[in-house]
Formats: sequence, structure tokens, C-alpha cells
Amino acid sequence: MEVFSTEKIYDFMRKRFAFLGLSSILFIASIVLLFTKGLNFGIDFAGGTIVQVKYEQVAPIDKIRDTLKATKYGNSIITKFGSDEEVVIRITGSSSDLTNDISDEMHKILVPTGNFEIRRIDMVGAKVGGELREKGLMALSLSLIVMLIYLSVRFEWRFAVASVFALVHDITIAMGAISLFSIEVNLDILAAILTLLGYSLNDTIIVFDRIREQIQTSKANDLKEIINESVSKTLSRTTLTSLTTLFVVATLYFFGGEIINGFSFTLLVGIIVGTYSSIFIAASFLVQLNFSIDDFRIKESEKIKRQKEKEKLRAMYEQGTV
Repeated sequence: MEVFSTEKIYDFMRKRFAFLGLSSILFIASIVLLFTKGLNFGIDFAGGTIVQVKYEQVAPIDKIRDTLKATKYGNSIITKFGSDEEVVIRITGSSSDLTNDISDEMHKILVPTGNFEIRRIDMVGAKVGGELREKGLMALSLSLIVMLIYLSVRFEWRFAVASVFALVHDITIAMGAISLFSIEVNLDILAAILTLLGYSLNDTIIVFDRIREQIQTSKANDLKEIINESVSKTLSRTTLTSLTTLFVVATLYFFGGEIINGFSFTLLVGIIVGTYSSIFIAASFLVQLNFSIDDFRIKESEKIKRQKEKEKLRAMYEQGTV
């Protein structure tokens, strides 16, 4: 199935500065948001307590909120959990002693709100939350480093650097959206970010692989022309893959419930930004990095020559002539 004809070549490089300018604005705006507004760290990273409560009737969220305001839990976040009768109370940075079970205390506080049952209480200490946050940042950093090494080996260092630039671009803008809409950052969000790293890199590698093939098979010496042809030929594949994934994630976001809204929102933004960068941004970085077609062809021809020599020596060894 073709959404765009593979025979038609679109001139993406002619407007690369406009796309790079748009990306720069979004990137800088995201950085500013992250440094000024910051991230809304949830229980997993900030520490605190989660109380899951199930009512016999529709949960009176406003009444619960008003009741808690008169206590030390006045800053709690109350949200629905799966059904109208069930809610989750998130007490971020709770001052209560995490070695004690607060079940009885919460039960006494919530008595005026109706008939209910406390189904679950999870507690995360501030120290544990800090460790999780540090390990999450370490996981992201290690992922980028391993990807940089892998791409340097598979392609060429400029391809690797351009790919990592595109990944940083995608993740930063996604994090900026999370900060803008005050999405609670927890382990689910970290999982979504790591998923986006793989998704965005996969799209970028497909485009770069086509560029590499085009350099080897085409007689053209203009990098912009080769990029336009390569991106145009992968455009249908990129668009269809992104749309089908986007439909699934959008369904999760709109119908999956409150508990996975943050996860699905992060994926939703990341897929849109990742698709945009794969088509309009990643290859533009190659041009900005002064990628040389002639040097790349020389390296590839030498690589092929060494491979043929190895195969020849192996054949001679197997025949007993060496």
C-alpha cells in the first residue's frame, strides 16, 4: 500500500532551514519549560503514599478533596481509578512516618464521605524515590551512549551523531509537553520515554539505511538530492507505520482510563515528533555536519575490498591452498 508515490521526489531539503527553525523554537521552549516550570514528579520519584479507595456509590471526589483540605493531607491529588466508584489519593512527599500504616488514619478522615473500603496503600520513601530518579536518568544516558556506539559501527560517525541529535530533539520536546501539561512523571512515563527512544531510532535508521544504499547505487554527487530521493522512497512506510501506531495510542489515551493517561500522552506526543524528525530533521543534520559522499564511497569500497579478500583467504584455506 502506497500513500505517497515512490516515483515522485519531494524536495525536503529546500525547506530544511524552515523545519530546523521550527524545531529550534520547540526545543528551546521545551528547555525553558523544564528549567522554569520543571517536572511534576509523582510518587515513584518524589516519594509519598498512594491510597486506593472503593466506594459503594459514585465516589464524591469534591467532598473527599474538601475533607482532606482540613488535614495534613490537604495537598493530595485525587483521581478516578478505573470506575466512578473507585479513586486514588496521591499524597506526594507525605510527612507521615512511612514505617507506620496510615490505613486507620485515612479511614477515620474519610468517614464523612460515605461508605467505602480502603483497598490498597503503597508507600515510597523520599530516598527510594531519589534513587529511582537517578537510575532513570542513568538508563536514558546509557541508552543514548549505546545507540551512539551501535550507529557508529553500523554506519559512519556523522550518521551516529545526526541520529543522537534527532533522539535528543524528540525526547526533549516530549518532556517539554509533559512539563507544559503538568503530567505526573512516574515509572510509566520513564517506560514511555525509553519506548520512544527505540521507536524514533528505528524510523531514523530506516531513512539513513536508504540514504546509504542510495549513495552506493546512485551516481549523483549532491547529498541533498540523494536525501530527497531516499526520504521520498521511505515516506509511505514511515507514514503508514506512524499512523497505525498513532491510532492504537490515541485509543489508549481517550478510552484507556486515568491510570495510563500519562503513558499514552507521552507516546502520542513522541510518535508525532519522532515521525516529524525522521522525515524533516534527522537527514538535515547530515547536511549540517558536512557529510562527504566521496569520502563515504571510498570507505565503503575499501570495506568491500577487505571483505572480498577475507572471503578469498577463507576459500583458499578451505581448499587447503593456504
